[in-house]
Amino acid sequence: MRDNPDLGITVDCAEAQVLARFWCHALGYVEAPPPKGWADWSSFLTDQGVPEEEWGDGATIRPPTGEGPSISFLRVPEAKTVKNRIHLDLKVSGGRHVDQAVRRTRIRAVEADLVAHGARSVRDDTDEDGRLDHVVMQDPEGNEFCVV
Repeated sequence: MRDNPDLGITVDCAEAQVLARFWCHALGYVEAPPPKGWADWSSFLTDQGVPEEEWGDGATIRPPTGEGPSISFLRVPEAKTVKNRIHLDLKVSGGRHVDQAVRRTRIRAVEADLVAHGARSVRDDTDEDGRLDHVVMQDPEGNEFCVV
């Protein structure tokens, strides 16, 4: 087993550039720089023999500091057909110990912002007393995630 593996998350999609822009906004990520030794992505892709018509088939984003997992988006021919078995949680509320009104305001603000950027709200998850725990959402291609 390797020590400290470099973690990357990959999302199959129809429009890599669209999803990369959405998730950059949602996570505060930035476009990943080209690998060391290349001044830009076009130089890297040219050197790797990738045909120019395929250059938009992938995109990679990462935290601005470079610390943390990168997320790659790869265009695939098949559409999404079932619910995700893994998803991202955007933890914005501060936790269950935070006053419910504050939690609700934080969650709803992020929800509204992401809807304005192409996401769709699916449902609210509330407890038996009607307190909002999280909102289930979908990114522009239907991948589920939660705003918690």
